[in-house]
Amino acid sequence: MALARRDGAALVGALGLCLGVGYVGGTFSAASVDTWYQTLDKPALNPPDAVFPVVWTALYVAMAVAAWRVWRKAGAGRAFAWFVLQLALNLGWSWLFFGMRRIDLAMAEVLVLLAAIAMTWLAFRRVDRWAGYLFLPYLAWVGFATYLNAGLLMLID
Repeated sequence: MALARRDGAALVGALGLCLGVGYVGGTFSAASVDTWYQTLDKPALNPPDAVFPVVWTALYVAMAVAAWRVWRKAGAGRAFAWFVLQLALNLGWSWLFFGMRRIDLAMAEVLVLLAAIAMTWLAFRRVDRWAGYLFLPYLAWVGFATYLNAGLLMLID
């Protein structure tokens, strides 16, 4: 019973951490999405604005479940360290792009983020196969976000 309670608390903690990062990143976005961001020329394949919060929420939940699965395994310290690093970089991108409105710095940062996500995926996959699978949509979405960031950077006057 105590183990189940601890597992449940860990899952709630992982969800709180990931969704909390999403919330803080969203506060950076909220100040710019309806103003500055609307003035930018968008690259081809740019989805409607309503898609982003839905996709990001699903990705944060999947990341939390993956992190929880890894946390439960012995010897997962390195994998979890990669997870925390990529989560901090994820928040950093929102701050650079929407908070500071620095598409150029956000472009450099998203490349580092993408590499950190790939390393997290590899580390998670070694610890727990399903945790690795849960990280693949996030890796793909940030790859797509990298394309969007690069497209915006090229379209700046």
